[in-house]
Amino acid sequence: MSETYNHGGLPDPFRDADFYRDTAVKRALAWVVDVIAITVLSILLTPLTLFTSLLWFPLFYLCVGMAYRTATIARWSGTPGMRLMSIELRDAGGDRFDLAGAGLHTIGYTASVLMFPLQLISAALMIGTARGQGLTDLVLGSAAINRAALD
Repeated sequence: MSETYNHGGLPDPFRDADFYRDTAVKRALAWVVDVIAITVLSILLTPLTLFTSLLWFPLFYLCVGMAYRTATIARWSGTPGMRLMSIELRDAGGDRFDLAGAGLHTIGYTASVLMFPLQLISAALMIGTARGQGLTDLVLGSAAINRAALD
């Protein structure tokens, strides 16, 4: 298969199960890596705000996280944590995310993080759906797939 998998949509979760194998676990590990990266980045950027971000650090952290996620998903169709875990996001057509798709995915992710019950629902869906899709993925029709299955 080519790196730009596109056969009219996402791979079939039953016929092409390797694309989705262990993606829920990999997404959880990628999330930990990304939280650490966003925390470090937020701390490193704090002096650039003349330390005023300390007064509103949760909002600053949220903004840094949204920029980090949107930029990296638009560039690589996944965050650095996802790349480390060898997974990437694909849209409903099976293509890599563009800037608009990355922005929408980040907004959906952020909304689910801010409303804790939505995050629980999303995690349960990642474990329970054939494609391992979270709530935002179901809304957008996207999914995380294994990059190794592309080779």
